Order: sequence, then C-alpha cells, then structure tokens
Amino acid sequence: MSILEQITPLILTHNEEANIGRVLDKLRWARDIVVLDSGSTDRTTAICAEYDNVRVVARPFDSHAAQWNFVLGNTGIGSDWVLALDADYVVTEALLESLRRLDPPPDVNGYRVRFRYCLFGEPLSGSLYPPVVVLFRRKLGSYEQDGHTQRLRIVGKVAELEGEMLHDDRKPLSRWLAAQARYARLEAELLQRKSWAELNWQDRVRKLVVVAPLLTPIYCLIFGRGVFDGWRGLYYAIQRGIAEAILSLELLQMETSEENAWK
Repeated sequence: MSILEQITPLILTHNEEANIGRVLDKLRWARDIVVLDSGSTDRTTAICAEYDNVRVVARPFDSHAAQWNFVLGNTGIGSDWVLALDADYVVTEALLESLRRLDPPPDVNGYRVRFRYCLFGEPLSGSLYPPVVVLFRRKLGSYEQDGHTQRLRIVGKVAELEGEMLHDDRKPLSRWLAAQARYARLEAELLQRKSWAELNWQDRVRKLVVVAPLLTPIYCLIFGRGVFDGWRGLYYAIQRGIAEAILSLELLQMETSEENAWK
C-alpha cells in the first residue's frame, strides 16, 4: 500500500477563500481531507464543499494548539499518518513525488519539510520561514501553544522530507496587518514570561526592542537574497521589518505598563 493511502491532510481555516482552493487542488490524491473551520463568513466552506474528498468540521477558535489537538483526536480520522497544513500551504509536485516514494522506517515518526515563501504567487529566493514538521504518525503527535503559534511534540525520531512546500498567502494586506497585531501581543507576552537564559539568540535580539526592526529587513535583502527578487524582495523585507516593529511596540507598551504599576 502506498503511503499516500495512509495520509489524511488536515487544514485549519478561518476566512481563507483567497487560498483554500489552490491548497485543495494539490490534495486531490487524498482519500479524506479534514478541514477544521472556526466560523468563516466568506466562501471558504462553500469552496471546500466543491471537493468530494473534503470534510468540514466546525469548532470555535480558542487557540491554535487546541484546534490542532481537536482535529487530531475528535474528527474520526482513520489513517496512521496526517499531513498538517495551514490554509496557505501548497504541496508542490516535487514534494508529492517524495511522498509517493516514502517508505518510513519503524523508528521515524515525523517528517520535516522546507518551505519556499511566495509573494503574489511568485516564490522568493529566500525567507525567514523555517522548516516545519508537517507529516507525522497521528497517535504520536500533540500540540502545545507557544506564543502566537503552536509547537508540535513528536514521540520519537523526526527525519527530513525531500521537496519543498510553498507558503503562498494571497489574503489582502489589511488581513496580514490585523494578524500581526494579534500575533505580536501573544509573542510579547511569551518573551516577557521567559528569562534571558531561556531565550534563543533570535528572541534575545527581539527583546532588545530597537535592533530587530532595523536588522531584519537588511538580513532579508542580503542574506535572504531578497535583492535578487526585485520589488517582491523589497516588499518582503519591509513586511518583516513591520512585523518586528509591531512586536517591539508591544514590548515597549508592556514595559511602560509595568513601570507605571510600581509608581
């Protein structure tokens, strides 16, 4: 039996009509796809209904980790493996071919995949988006909240998967800005809770407040090769700088609030 027949793709959605169709088009090989929707008011669920292999389950959003743990354990998944996707993750042909050839050894319980970040449908030369474990044995994975996002905990060994996934979000800039405001608050709270010794070097730079918003665009353009992507590379560099600036503002606001509380 091909491993493709043992994989159930899982997708979290909320107002993803700009993305969900392209994602589902690349998952037609799957027998069963579970979409966990948290109250979309656009055409997201209507688009999902156009695909015979898609089941939509509704659950009000509380946290990303809770959503993922719910879809893993409460939606009647029968396969041993799951492919956990954001609603803007697009499986490439190279990645699909890698999945077709995959024969997981008994000691490997998850696979990490590299990403190509896209802007306006075009892949960039590089980005800050890290590799992510997206394929894993359903009964051996669980999620916990980590700042604005979720962290997957896998029992056992994780290997690398050949091929790349596209991160291709085509929602409008206004949605992106609103999301960054929410994410920055959660991320700032996490940074404030941790001691300096608990932070990795990236988060230490972020906690210095003024450094990350200045250095991030330069890093994206030079080390991330954004200079080779023309205006898209510049757009991405500015976008990441804005995200870091919003986080810095949240950190400054929290520090000011703490100082005022002691007066």
